[in-house]
Amino acid sequence: MSGLLANKVAAITGGSSGIGRAIALEFAKNGAKVVINYYPNEQETSRAISLGNEIKQLFPNTTEPVYSSVPGDIGDPATGKALVAKAVDEFGKLDVFVSNAGICPFHEFTTMPEEVYYRTVKTNLDGAFFSTQAAANQMKLQGTGGSIIGISSISALVGGEFQTHYTTTKAGVLSLMQSTAVALGKYNIRCNALLPGTIETDINKDDLKDQSKRDYFNKRIPLGRLGEPSDLAGPAVFLASDLSKYVTGSQILVDGGLFVNLQ
Repeated sequence: MSGLLANKVAAITGGSSGIGRAIALEFAKNGAKVVINYYPNEQETSRAISLGNEIKQLFPNTTEPVYSSVPGDIGDPATGKALVAKAVDEFGKLDVFVSNAGICPFHEFTTMPEEVYYRTVKTNLDGAFFSTQAAANQMKLQGTGGSIIGISSISALVGGEFQTHYTTTKAGVLSLMQSTAVALGKYNIRCNALLPGTIETDINKDDLKDQSKRDYFNKRIPLGRLGEPSDLAGPAVFLASDLSKYVTGSQILVDGGLFVNLQ
C-alpha cells in the first residue's frame, strides 16, 4: 500500500480504543504496519481484535502480517519494552512510536485518595516515560532515526477543578517530549506532542451525557463542536511522516480553537 507512511512500522500504546485506535487506523490507511498495546481486560481485548480485522482489510493483496497487538498495563515498564520488542519481532524495526495510553478518573482535589493519584501518575506519566525510553533505545540501535509522538492534552496548559492529578501528568508528557527532543536529536529521533482539546472518548463519555455541559463546550469552541478521536489522526500522520522531518520539540493543539477562546 502506498501512502505517507509506506514501509514504516508504528507502535501505539492504548491503541485499541479512542484516540489511539483512530491513529492506528489512519497510520494503516497511509501504509504503515501497526502494533498496539491495550489494557488486558475483556472489552479492550475485543476491541483490539476488531481493530486488527479492520486494518487487515486495508491490505487485501498481501499475505504478510500488517498488524499485531500486545496486552499489558502500560504503567508497568515491562509493557513498553514488550510492545517495542513485538514490533521488531513481527516487522524487523520501529519507525514511529505513539505514547497515547492514559486515564482520567475525575475527582475532587481535597478528598482525592492516594491510590487514585498514584494510579493516574503511574499510567499517564510513568507509562509515557518508560515506553518512550524503550522506543528511543530501539530507534537509537537502528541508527535510522524515528518519530515519537506524545499525546498530551490542552489540560497541560490550563487547570481543571476535578483533574488536578490528570493535568499534572499531561503537563509532564508535554515536558517529556520537549526534553527528549533535545536528548534524542543527535540520533535523528524527533519528539513532538499533540494536545487534544475536549475529545469524546471513554474517559469523558459519562461527563458529556449532560446536554447542558455539551452545549457549554460547543459554545466555547470556535469550530462549534466537540472533537472526535479521528480529529487527532491527521496531525499524528503529519508528525509521523517525512512531511515533518524538521519538526521536533513542538506541540500542536488539536482543540477546535478552544484554547485561544478561553477568555
